[in-house]
Amino acid sequence: MKEIGIYVHIPFCKRKCFYCDFASYDNKQEKINEYVDILLNEIEDTKNNLSLDHIVSTIYFGGGTPSFIESKYIKSILEKIEKSFNVSKDAEITIEVNPATVTEEKLKTYQMCNINRLSIGLQTTNDTLLKTIGRLHTYSEFLSTYNLARKVGFTNINVDLIFGLPNQTLKDVENDLENIIELNPEHISTYSLIIEEDTKLSKMLKVVDINDAKERKEETVLKLPPEDIERKMYWRIKNTLEKNGYKHYEISNFAKKGYESKHNLNCWNQKEYLGFGVAASSYIDNVRYSNKKSLSEYMFNFKNKNIEEKQEREEKLKEYMMIGLRKIDGVSISEFEKNFSLNPLMYFRFEISKLSDQGLLEVDLDNIKLTKKGIDFANIVWEEFV
Repeated sequence: MKEIGIYVHIPFCKRKCFYCDFASYDNKQEKINEYVDILLNEIEDTKNNLSLDHIVSTIYFGGGTPSFIESKYIKSILEKIEKSFNVSKDAEITIEVNPATVTEEKLKTYQMCNINRLSIGLQTTNDTLLKTIGRLHTYSEFLSTYNLARKVGFTNINVDLIFGLPNQTLKDVENDLENIIELNPEHISTYSLIIEEDTKLSKMLKVVDINDAKERKEETVLKLPPEDIERKMYWRIKNTLEKNGYKHYEISNFAKKGYESKHNLNCWNQKEYLGFGVAASSYIDNVRYSNKKSLSEYMFNFKNKNIEEKQEREEKLKEYMMIGLRKIDGVSISEFEKNFSLNPLMYFRFEISKLSDQGLLEVDLDNIKLTKKGIDFANIVWEEFV
């Protein structure tokens, strides 16, 4: 049987974070019940149109804020998935939670539904910075959530951190690491802040100086760390976590042995997946398609999907390299040959030679992977395989 993953998008939030440009909505609580009913219909419809030779090895609830909605909805979605598909008994089932919206009752329901992995959105342990980026919780509230999850019995917890925040210092990042390492979560994700257009944070970074109404000069009241400091933050995170027993297995992810995210690894290894809910993407039989990104359009007609790409062989080879090079171990030459009956060193000899000459790629026994310099300039590497 072919392994697939399932992603479920819950787009509702108590309040949208200032840096977020995902398909998420606040002040839409009245839509939750109807949305879940439509999502259940989408799962049923997909089951009727999919062959039965698939086994679901991972399920991931993302958002938005999945913990914002009542746990009965999560329960009903999982029941529908388990009724509709062949779900592995040892499937990894993850749900993202926000400390401001999760309760002991919800955590207990998640466990009863066989959810076995939590991903807690912390972002930073600095309360001032949390407020700056629009998070609704404090560090103390995160600690309460984390300890409650342990009490309830969760043994696989990821903590999300963001670095490169406005006005954040290297010392702030060091404090974040010290605090989180002390908690000893199984997994830590660390993302460099990206300022997306039209987010609240992008607008906050520039304000009109009211003291100069004639010229209306703009001045920055929130300052992003300089690029060299942002890179120091990244390498401090990497070195510190590795020294404390976390394997750096992907550009932004660190895990204790055996606790790597199976769902994300499957995506990086180009395995197939189904996506349910607004803006969710699927990749089945070399075809990638996505649901409508507008909540109203999705709810009006969930069957009207956008076919984004019918992958030809060359595109599939390039994508395998591009997403595979996100992993710190890189692309396995033998696995590539097994999947495609081609040697990547020959097929991509010009790209690999060019990037190697630039000091961005190296070939290490069976692996083609990023160098230390390549990690800092990963976008340049990935662009070669677009």
